[in-house]
Amino acid sequence: MAQDDLVRVQRMALGAIDGRRRERLLRMLAAATFIIFFQAYMVAPIIPVLSNAFGTSVQTVGLIVPAYLIPYGIATLAYGILADRLGIHRVMFVSLMAFSALTMLTATAQSIEQLTLWRTVTGIGASGVVPLALALVGRLYPYEQRGRPLGWLFGAMAGGMAFGSPLGAMIVPFVGWQGLFVVVGAVGAVLLLVLLPYRSVIAATAQSVTGTLRDLVRGYKDLLGTPRGQRTYGFVLVNSIFHSGVFTWLGVYFEQRYGVGPIGIGLALLGYGVPGLLFGPLIGRAADRFGRARLIPIGLSLSALAAAALMLGFPMVLAPIVAMVLSLGYDMTQPLFAGIVTSLGGKRAGQAMGLNVFMLFIGFGLGSLIFGELLRYSFAAALGVFAVVEMTLALLSLALFRSEVPSARPTISIQG
Repeated sequence: MAQDDLVRVQRMALGAIDGRRRERLLRMLAAATFIIFFQAYMVAPIIPVLSNAFGTSVQTVGLIVPAYLIPYGIATLAYGILADRLGIHRVMFVSLMAFSALTMLTATAQSIEQLTLWRTVTGIGASGVVPLALALVGRLYPYEQRGRPLGWLFGAMAGGMAFGSPLGAMIVPFVGWQGLFVVVGAVGAVLLLVLLPYRSVIAATAQSVTGTLRDLVRGYKDLLGTPRGQRTYGFVLVNSIFHSGVFTWLGVYFEQRYGVGPIGIGLALLGYGVPGLLFGPLIGRAADRFGRARLIPIGLSLSALAAAALMLGFPMVLAPIVAMVLSLGYDMTQPLFAGIVTSLGGKRAGQAMGLNVFMLFIGFGLGSLIFGELLRYSFAAALGVFAVVEMTLALLSLALFRSEVPSARPTISIQG
């Protein structure tokens, strides 16, 4: 897509919605992102409950986490392509409807095999919302202003992860594990109804893209064929492996090292979502103003330091602070990488963001598996390996992302 065409489409989108309505839409997209990530991670603390309910081992039940995350990541590739062809609004609303219905239907599972199947199908059905919301931000906001809205969405992701774990365990005693899925699915249905009035606005953000399979392959080749695309998608993948691996096993770490119960673990994990919810938009503004080149190395370094602190140990009272530092590292990296991706896709914004979320969720799934395998040695060994890899990324990012600085503000000139 020519740059002039891209600018024209963006101006049409901005003209279709005033600033106040655009902000309301952004917050509703953030709410949808929150509930989807809440649902993804709410099952982790109730694994023992599900183990008792189905009479199987916790190791077997634990597979329901990657059973959701990995199909989710793979399906994002298809949703991005469909959105470019059929329109973001159609695909996003169908996906949110599928998320709501399939989440509630999960409550009908009578065995661990059925539960795993429902989780897999739900991951596939739900994976069209978040990547398209991210792509939508790329249409509604100029590149120089995308940091703050992307901060909202990634803050909602971190918040959903953090609150899903403890609140899932707290809700189950009152409504049962089946009731938990029904409640979350109902919330998804409410969000769908709230978003429906914005359907025409979302539809106006981009024109449908047609093309052959060769065009599709060329699109991925273009996205991954430049140094900027290669380093951005590569860092998204490895950074998500780090954060998912460490976060997924934090509860077990606190239980084994400090002997705390579910409530103590939940309170410690709540710290993980605080920076994203409170400071995500501010971090985005800082990225727009000072450049991603400055913030990305800091975020990667903070993540590595948090893993090192876990490896060395600390008083349990400091656990929420360490979790906050780990979360801050996530909030200063993944949203910034997504901001770069929004400028890579051109007319195929859905395909570009679909590939980004594919890398993100494949990394989430692989991270929990890789960290779990390293635990055969010890927590210290697993944390040490992850910390070294993340610090290596931080050092590499100093050179690889040095060009990600704000462009000079354009001056208005009159040409004859």
